[in-house]
Amino acid sequence: MDIRIPDLAESVTEGDLAAWLKKNGDQVRKDEAILELETDKATVELAAEASGTLEILIQAGETVHVGDIVGRITEGGAARQPDVEAGAAVEPEAAPRAPRSAKKEREGKAPRKPPEREAGSLTVLEEPEEAAEETKRGAPREVAPPARRETPSGEPDDRDGRRVQEAKPRRDVGVAVEERTVVPADLEAGPAAEEPGTRREKMSRLRRRIAERLVEAQRTAAILTTFNEIDMTEVLELRQEHQEEFEAQHGVRLGFMSLFARASILALRDHPEINAYIEGDEIVYHDYVHLGIAVGTPRGLVVPVLRNADRMSFAEIERRIKDLATQARDGKIAIEDLQSGTFTISNGGIYGSLMSTPILNPPQSGILGMHKIEKRAVVIPDPENGEERIEARPMMYVALSYDHRLVDGEGAVTFLVRVKERLEDPTRLLLDG
Repeated sequence: MDIRIPDLAESVTEGDLAAWLKKNGDQVRKDEAILELETDKATVELAAEASGTLEILIQAGETVHVGDIVGRITEGGAARQPDVEAGAAVEPEAAPRAPRSAKKEREGKAPRKPPEREAGSLTVLEEPEEAAEETKRGAPREVAPPARRETPSGEPDDRDGRRVQEAKPRRDVGVAVEERTVVPADLEAGPAAEEPGTRREKMSRLRRRIAERLVEAQRTAAILTTFNEIDMTEVLELRQEHQEEFEAQHGVRLGFMSLFARASILALRDHPEINAYIEGDEIVYHDYVHLGIAVGTPRGLVVPVLRNADRMSFAEIERRIKDLATQARDGKIAIEDLQSGTFTISNGGIYGSLMSTPILNPPQSGILGMHKIEKRAVVIPDPENGEERIEARPMMYVALSYDHRLVDGEGAVTFLVRVKERLEDPTRLLLDG
């Protein structure tokens, strides 16, 4: 049975054969994972469709396309042992050729006639031996050009009196040859030696795709970022008070992400343009929120998507985020779970980031950046007596990067203020929706 690269997802037509999970000649069982395929969206595992002996036809590291045969499973028998390393073609050995002396080589070849020289060309070709001998004997090689005389105006003309353009002086042939064959010093010496401690690695397909999309975002959108800060006191108290009860009831911890997700979803209702994108000369709006959550993995950053997150409860959001993040880090996430996002949240705070300007995930028009919670001195107004006091409060900077072609500054700033208001008074998350 042939092992073919299957249809993976819409617009995915090729990938890199990242690794074989079994060796050539190993016994495999049906539905057992046998290879890893890395596409520009994710790394997926392919399972054996039958039990038998594995024969590898294409080695890891090669680029493969949908429909390509990369291996074979021989059911109930041993695999055909390849004559050479799997994937390499076997060519018949060429018959040895009898050696010929240098003299016979010359005798067996017809004398080479040099190509005709084009007028004005500085290309110098090798002369045949006969021509070289004639040159040594002083035989003329060129016909002298017709004599020219000066006109009263100082311009040269030929014997018929017609004016001709002064020919450029001929350069010495040896100089011309030398100029044409000069090899730069860096090429003459071969590739430059790397500095000690330097190494090169080929970029993975996922990393190349990430790079392409980041450059695409910078090139195709007018990205602008607005900032605000959130007093996280109420959120921290809410989690501390209800954490045990929430986890016992739903089997998952109450994290910050579900609270920020819910606050963003509600703010997007007021500013639907941030949940839209530009396509040509049209604006594509969505009546739903497919929320992307940026997740760091050993292979690079991926953005799993919570489809219809606007219909999910806090527990459903937390559970889905946990499942997708685990699958992404293990390299087992489905390609469909990385597509069709309409808005993204990125939490750089888990790595210690205090502030950043997140970059858009094309073609989306908005991305919210969360950051590290850090205690800072803030001024707290006292409405009872009209006075103010200074307290150390757990504060978080938040950032919204947006496509200024579609989203006005007022709308972006207001969106961020609405997120801030709901998180500084978490009861509004329940009352608003």
